[in-house]
Amino acid sequence: MTRKGILFIISGPSGVGKGTIKDAVLAKITDMEVSISATTREPRSGETDGRDYFFVDEDQFRQLIDNDELLEWANVYNNMYGTPRQFVEEKLTRGQDVILEIDIQGAFQVKARKPEGAFIFIAPPSMEELSLRLATRGKDTPQSIKLRLAACKWEMEQVRHYDYMVLNHELKTAVDTVCAIITAERCKVKNFNLERDMIDSSFNQGPNGSST
Repeated sequence: MTRKGILFIISGPSGVGKGTIKDAVLAKITDMEVSISATTREPRSGETDGRDYFFVDEDQFRQLIDNDELLEWANVYNNMYGTPRQFVEEKLTRGQDVILEIDIQGAFQVKARKPEGAFIFIAPPSMEELSLRLATRGKDTPQSIKLRLAACKWEMEQVRHYDYMVLNHELKTAVDTVCAIITAERCKVKNFNLERDMIDSSFNQGPNGSST
């Protein structure tokens, strides 16, 4: 019996730990494909083109939009981010699961096109803790942190549009919870190719139900 490819979307406020959780999940569940986003922002220290992101300029990004080559895209804090569509579609068609870590704006676009996906919202334990994480991770300017925190109230209100909410208070617990969600989704009857497999099986049966 075969299973359909499932698209898992990990999303939530900036600085909540989406990337850390995704990486830890992939270390435990190794048979998943990772969708790499395209972005117009500058690479951060240690980031590599084609591994962390596809780094492109604004003209290249606009061309991707015009050619409908993005599953979703958004302008986030004056930088553009998007998910290349072909990669995701090909993997899902082959029955492979894909995990996608994106912002909330992008998640809404994906849901409009792929409502059957599993949408997981990562929530911070508190605004104070989120502010501390943004300040200590060393990736953002004070102005950027201010913008991200200002957007967080609206972002938190969007949790009602997701299938699951995972509180990232303790990393191991959050990772284990996301892994449990993935396992549960893989066991859902709707994610199996029941009709197709039953048709295929019927061709291998004789007139009395015996194998041919």
